[in-house]
Amino acid sequence: MNASKRTAKSGTRGVTLRTAGLSLRLDVRGAVVGLLLIAVALVMSVVLIGTGDFPIAPADVMRTLLGDGTVAQDFIVNELRLPRVLVGLLVGAALGMGGAIFQSISRNPLGSPDVIGLGQGAAAGALTAIVLVKGDPNVVATGAVLGGVLTGLAVYALAWRQGVHGYRLVLVGIGTSATFTSVNGYLLTQAHQEDAARAVMWLTGSLNGRDWDQVWPLLAVCAVLMPVALGQSRNLRMLEMGDDSAYALGVRVERTRMVLMGAAVLLVASATAAAGPVAFVALVAPQLARRLTRSPGPNLLPAAWMGAALLVTADWAAQRAFGADQLPVGVLTGMLGGAYLLWLLVTERRAGRI
Repeated sequence: MNASKRTAKSGTRGVTLRTAGLSLRLDVRGAVVGLLLIAVALVMSVVLIGTGDFPIAPADVMRTLLGDGTVAQDFIVNELRLPRVLVGLLVGAALGMGGAIFQSISRNPLGSPDVIGLGQGAAAGALTAIVLVKGDPNVVATGAVLGGVLTGLAVYALAWRQGVHGYRLVLVGIGTSATFTSVNGYLLTQAHQEDAARAVMWLTGSLNGRDWDQVWPLLAVCAVLMPVALGQSRNLRMLEMGDDSAYALGVRVERTRMVLMGAAVLLVASATAAAGPVAFVALVAPQLARRLTRSPGPNLLPAAWMGAALLVTADWAAQRAFGADQLPVGVLTGMLGGAYLLWLLVTERRAGRI
């Protein structure tokens, strides 16, 4: 019996492997960048678990995670800090992938959930649950998801005109974001002092107090929706070339766009429900991942890994960089992301794209 032939062809962008009629193209640089981002996220997770009023050395953290810690270490690591870190990783990954999908669909680096109003819409849902319903954390999380989903549907419907053009999506999203910002301000003025303080804390975006109740729902959402998005990554790459080109290549454009936008909206809304509106991770992570991989495609997995690494690193910095004052992670990402947004706007203007 003849052995199947295997060949490997090197290229400037990667390596193409062929065996028994199948072809697989491996982007070596993208794979290396992805592995490095995973390593950074895991290392910073261990460091973050060991950070706090009761510091634990990284080696002790690893021993405790493997079941060889003391009773006190086991409680602090596995019950108090590990859920917070897992929520941070999942939120960062969901925001990174959701941002990459929106930027690819809109073919615009400004086409981020932060810019087009999904965060503000989710915040409006959460504030409604806090101020008007007086709901518990589960009701607030449900309100945030519903607010994000309804906002996504509204933006898509308003931007639709025989298809969804990238700049029209961004412009409609900016208007929607401004509208919900006003709504959220009004809701805050109608809240009692206790509810207003609770709402403001939620709006900053924070991982403080997160436990296993937030881990499992977000993990389930990511486990279902991320494979759906990855399964459409080839079609998403075709969409980046324009609707006409995608049609010519056999892509069902509107169906693909709706599936991807639905997955991205649910990922972002679920992340917001778990940690509040953590600003600018969805904007920054896909762009940094694209610059590191030097790949023109959607870079969904690198963007997710970049988002996870960014968020746990930012949470560690928010706890350590300001002395005894621990900032919510959303405050730090908002400051850094705002500076990045200004730089991006200047860059896009100089390139003549805005």
